[in-house]
Amino acid sequence: MAKTAFVTGATGFLGRQVIQAFDKAGWTAVGTGFSRAKPPSVLKVDLEDHDAIEAALDQIKPQVIIHCAANRFPDKCDLDPDGTRALNIAASRRLAHAASSRSIIIIYLSTDYVFGGRPGEAPYEASSTPNPPNLYGQTKLAGEKAVLEACENTGLAVVLRVPVLYGHAETNAESAVNVLVDAVWKAAQEEDAQVPMDDWSVRYPTNTEDVARVIVDVASRYLNADEARVAMPKVLQFSAEQRFTKYQMCQVFAEILGLPLSGMVGQGEHKDAKVARPYDTHLSTKVLKDMGVDVRTMDFTDWWKREMKAYRR
Repeated sequence: MAKTAFVTGATGFLGRQVIQAFDKAGWTAVGTGFSRAKPPSVLKVDLEDHDAIEAALDQIKPQVIIHCAANRFPDKCDLDPDGTRALNIAASRRLAHAASSRSIIIIYLSTDYVFGGRPGEAPYEASSTPNPPNLYGQTKLAGEKAVLEACENTGLAVVLRVPVLYGHAETNAESAVNVLVDAVWKAAQEEDAQVPMDDWSVRYPTNTEDVARVIVDVASRYLNADEARVAMPKVLQFSAEQRFTKYQMCQVFAEILGLPLSGMVGQGEHKDAKVARPYDTHLSTKVLKDMGVDVRTMDFTDWWKREMKAYRR
C-alpha cells in the first residue's frame, strides 16, 4: 500500500530534511508551509485555520503527520508570546484533533528545553518530570500535552523530543549551531571584536539527517503496529551523545577553517540573561533503543569537515 506523510513546516530547517528522508524511503511526502510555501511542491496551509487544515488532510489523505512547524527560537518566542502560543500550542491541538478524527498518526516534534537542565539532573528519561526554563520550553510542553490529549486512548499521537540541531541550511541563521560559523569568521576578521560566546551550558548538537531518519523509522513502526500501537510509548527522545559548549563548537569550526579565535571570549553562566537557558538537558534515548531504533549519529567534527570542504593540513 502506498504510504503518504504530511509534513508541516516543510520549508524549514528540519522539515526539508524530513521530506527528503521520506522520499528516499519510498513514501509520498507532501509538505506544507506558510510564508515560504511554494505550491505545488509545498502546499500553503495556515495552521491557525481549522478549515484549511481539514481540507488539506482530506485532499492528501496521509497515514502520518510529522508536525515540525513551530516557533523554535527562545528569544523570538519572548518577543511574540501570543504568536508563539498560537503556533506551538493551539495549532498543534487543532492539527491533532483533525488527525484523530481521521485515524492519522501524528508525530509531534518537541525539544529538550521542556527540562530545567539544572546541574546534576541530566540525562533525562522520557518519563522524567519536565520543568521548562523559558517560554519556548513551556509552549512546547503545552503542545505535547495538547497533542496527546487530543489523541488520548487511540495510540495515534507520538512526541519526539530532540536537542539543538545542525545540518544543511539555506542560511546559517536557520540553526543555533550553524550560525556559530558566522561568529567564528567575525572573531577571525576582527581581532579586537571580543565576540562573547557561551562556554557554560552544554549542548548535544544533532544532525537533521539523523533526526529525519529516526522519524521515518518511528513513523513506519507505529503505522505497521495497527491496533497494537495503543500500548506503544507516547514520548520518545533522540539525541547525539557528543557534548559541547557553544565556545567549544566554535573551536571545532576554527580548527577546520584554520582560523584564529583570539577575537572570541568564552563566557561563564549568565544569571542576568533576558531568556533563561538550561545548563544541561541531555536526553536519554533508552526508549528508542528498547524499540530497536538505530540511535547512532554522525560525528560532529567529521560532518563539518565534509560540509566546509576544508581540511587543515
